Amino acid sequence: METISSFSGKYAYLSNFYPCRVSLDGVTYPSIEHAYQAAKTTIFAQREKIRMAETPGQAKKLGRRLGIRLGWDEMKASVMLDLLEQKFRQPVFRKALVETGETVLIEGNDWHDCYWGICYCGNCVGKGSNHLGNSIMFIRQELGSE
Repeated sequence: METISSFSGKYAYLSNFYPCRVSLDGVTYPSIEHAYQAAKTTIFAQREKIRMAETPGQAKKLGRRLGIRLGWDEMKASVMLDLLEQKFRQPVFRKALVETGETVLIEGNDWHDCYWGICYCGNCVGKGSNHLGNSIMFIRQELGSE
C-alpha cells in the first residue's frame, strides 16, 4: 500500500504548520498549530499571544511554556479533530486530501513525537501512535462518503 510518511514538500499541506484559517471559540487563527497550542489554556491573554506568534513554530514554543488546562489530555484529540475538520472542509485542502485516495498518511518525525506521529530517529525508530495521520485519514474517509 502506498504511504506518505512525511508532511513536507509536496505534502506540506497536511502539516499543522501549513497556513490555513481555523477557529477556536470564535477566534480565527493562522494555522492549526496556533489554534491547538492556544487551546491548551483558557487564559485569553495567553491565547492571544499564541495567536499573534509569527510562525507555527513560535506558537508551539509558547504552548510548551503554558500551565496546561485541567483535562487537556482527555480533550486534546477531539480539539485536534475539530481543527482538522475545519481545515479539510476548505475546498483547496479537501480536494488535495481526497486526491490522496487510499494512501496511508503517517506524520513521520524526528522530534520524538510518538503520540501524534511516528518517530524516525534515535531509539524510537518506527514507534508511535500516528494519531494525526489517523485523524486525517478518518476525515478523508468522511469526505469521500459525502
